Amino acid sequence: MSHHRQAHATHDASSRTRRHPVRTAARWGLAGALAFTGVGHLSFAREGFAVAVPDWMPSSKDATVLASGVVELALAAALASGVQRKQVGRATAAFFAAVFPGNVHQYVKHLDASFLNSDQRHLVRLYFQPLLVAWALEATRED
Repeated sequence: MSHHRQAHATHDASSRTRRHPVRTAARWGLAGALAFTGVGHLSFAREGFAVAVPDWMPSSKDATVLASGVVELALAAALASGVQRKQVGRATAAFFAAVFPGNVHQYVKHLDASFLNSDQRHLVRLYFQPLLVAWALEATRED
């Protein structure tokens, strides 16, 4: 391979692995938000999150909240690591989709918890959920 071809191939490989600064910041921001929420699920906001767990869940509300917190912390760590970004982004988006029924449950049943103490705030949260899915996918998209 000629020197020119080799330099061009090296440039192509490095440009594929280069991180887009806005996506990197978005990924880190999402990791931080998930870490904060995960800690909340495991501690200071645990009871408030239990309100959103639908009655039809097979496990107890508390177990569901704890499991959700553990998943959020794992996703936060995976997002922060930058490893397998695309797969982690998809898993994070799937998590946001999986918890959506709880958000609907809380809105339909008019269940208040901490800062989510009005139907208007519950409704805003419902519309925000697809944005979280998009955030997870875009922040982890390959350049």
